[in-house]
Amino acid sequence: MDFTGKTVIITGAGKGIGRACARLMAARGADVVAITRTQADLDSLASEIGCATVQADLGSAAATRAAMAKAGPADMLINSAGINVLESSFDMTEAGFDAVMGINLRAALITCQEFARARVEAGGGGAIVNITSIAGHRGFTEHLCYAASKAGLEGASRVMAKEFGPHGIRVNCVAPTITLTELAAEAWSDPVKAQPMMVRHPMERFAEADEVAETIAMMLSDDAKMMTGAVVPVDGGFLAV
Repeated sequence: MDFTGKTVIITGAGKGIGRACARLMAARGADVVAITRTQADLDSLASEIGCATVQADLGSAAATRAAMAKAGPADMLINSAGINVLESSFDMTEAGFDAVMGINLRAALITCQEFARARVEAGGGGAIVNITSIAGHRGFTEHLCYAASKAGLEGASRVMAKEFGPHGIRVNCVAPTITLTELAAEAWSDPVKAQPMMVRHPMERFAEADEVAETIAMMLSDDAKMMTGAVVPVDGGFLAV
């Protein structure tokens, strides 16, 4: 999978799966445009892989549109930006809902929209991968808004696949299991909570960020040129059993 001559925009590129994607896509020849909130993360990533950077808080719709304008035209888009606010169904707050849905769902829809508009203006073609979660398929305690945001993004991605398809733009989702990132550590660092989840994986482990990135790269490549509207689990078999 050689992406030489191609440009990819990656949101949430400063940490976790997004950073793994940035490293992998750069290693395979792509020009990476990294969007994230923390300037220090952008600086370290730029030093590591030589990417272009855009600092933005994607919790703001206006900032998200401005970030995409600054990122410029691209051939591919990876939506990795995401947060979680650990609140139960009894304890959900409006602030938690707005924060999670604003970044995990609204920002992703805006970046897809701006990417697709630019691709159509350029003559069409291109590929999007939105990172969702097995939390959109199974109920996990204290993941109410997170699950809603990820399930919502999968539904929206199917709509975009239908509407963008005539322009040659593919839209797919990757739904990872618990992936060993900083965000996951907050939710799953307690062995009492993590072990029952671990044993439900036929592979008997959680995912590494690089493993998710490799699947995303495949879905962006021409090896997957007939794939659109799909949700691909990267879950060690969790959803299969």
